[in-house]
Amino acid sequence: MADIELTYSSGVVPRDAELPARENIATVFDELDFQTAVQAYLWAIPIVSWAQWMDVHTNIFGATASDIVVYRSYRDRLGLITANATTPYILNFFDLGVSGPLVIELPPGPTAGGIADFWQREVAVLGEMGPDAGKGGKTVVVGPGQSAEDTGEYTVVHSPMMHIMFGFRTLDPDPARSGALVEAVRVYPYSDRENPTPTRLVSPDGKSWSGIQPRGLRYWELLHDIVQDEPVEERDRFPMAWLRQLGIEKGKPFAPDDRLRKILQRAVEVGEVFAQAIAFVKRFPGSRYWPDRQWDLAIVLDNSAQRADNYDEFYERASWFYEAVSFSEAMKSTTPGLGQAYLGSYSDTDGHWLDGGKSYTLHVPADVPAKLFWSATVYSIDTRCLIDNEQGRGDRGSRDPDLVVNVDGSVDLYYGPTAPEGKESNWVQTIPGRHWFSYFRFYGPLEPYFDRTWKLGDIEPA
Repeated sequence: MADIELTYSSGVVPRDAELPARENIATVFDELDFQTAVQAYLWAIPIVSWAQWMDVHTNIFGATASDIVVYRSYRDRLGLITANATTPYILNFFDLGVSGPLVIELPPGPTAGGIADFWQREVAVLGEMGPDAGKGGKTVVVGPGQSAEDTGEYTVVHSPMMHIMFGFRTLDPDPARSGALVEAVRVYPYSDRENPTPTRLVSPDGKSWSGIQPRGLRYWELLHDIVQDEPVEERDRFPMAWLRQLGIEKGKPFAPDDRLRKILQRAVEVGEVFAQAIAFVKRFPGSRYWPDRQWDLAIVLDNSAQRADNYDEFYERASWFYEAVSFSEAMKSTTPGLGQAYLGSYSDTDGHWLDGGKSYTLHVPADVPAKLFWSATVYSIDTRCLIDNEQGRGDRGSRDPDLVVNVDGSVDLYYGPTAPEGKESNWVQTIPGRHWFSYFRFYGPLEPYFDRTWKLGDIEPA
């Protein structure tokens, strides 16, 4: 990427006494619209992220409201922002304004799933962590202004938005049983409940795709399209005023003139710089997990509602959803043995960006406080997706059968363009000329994680 200027207008606006000079008012308005657009960019990150991903499902994978997309292989997941490389992703996006209320049938068995709206707020928990406690059942998701007869056969869930995501994972380690659970899931419009269309399992099937927020004018086109069908929440009335000034308004076409096009395109460039800063250098209180380490809490949101006591988590939301997708309460566990915990490292032990052309080591002390397993994953800074290397993998973890463990139970991991001799089983290949970052995931974090008595090493230059 090219170096970037952080302001749209150059030079100084002269004053006529106490007022800006009349002949320079147009320049002032350009700057105002530009700064408005930069903040609008940050505000819209989560909804544009999923609008982009839904577009992929619809127009690249051909998924419909009766389908589920299954991401199994490493290549399947290369377009998915900060995907883990260990477990499959099974999900789809739905527009309740088109489908009407949607039925989701989960079979009995060990699954973990949920429903979220396009602000990426959790709407319902399904599976073992949900009300059905793994016993299965039928859920009908109802959008704003919609209704579905409550016959007792369904659990009725009300979404505050028309656009939703449903996703789940199987928790059974046996591939055959896990596959059977996936095959048994059903999704279909409530109106078709008497004779539903069979649910298809759709695969990316090796197609090239990207789920990152688009750069350029496409960002605003997606935002315009999705806000047309969504109710405006009270908290978003001021941002909707920003959008109106930028040519995005409910019920009207998006047709920016040349002046506004230039402003919007530049705002995406600068907005992304701001998003990168708040994601990769987190200045949120309490985000640094150990004071003497470069590991941060990757998820700085307090809760799925994205609300703190006296404010909504505007910058926290932009930080997380620039570098990742989805949020559930289980992803930021506060209960030993349950859910997950995510730590992110974006710099080496000396505070320098992680360089794909250099070699590094990471020491993982013995007795990692994870009830189920742990993993350390490498992502591209540019895409926030799994690193697309010749090795064809981006992680190492406790589930790897060939992982070399030291005599004392600790593990040393290696990162760089080439593997240290004899260390191939503990190595992830990085790409020269590309920066990267890492997530360390604890599945079922235990008390030594929460009380911080167990401490992960820094990523250190070799």
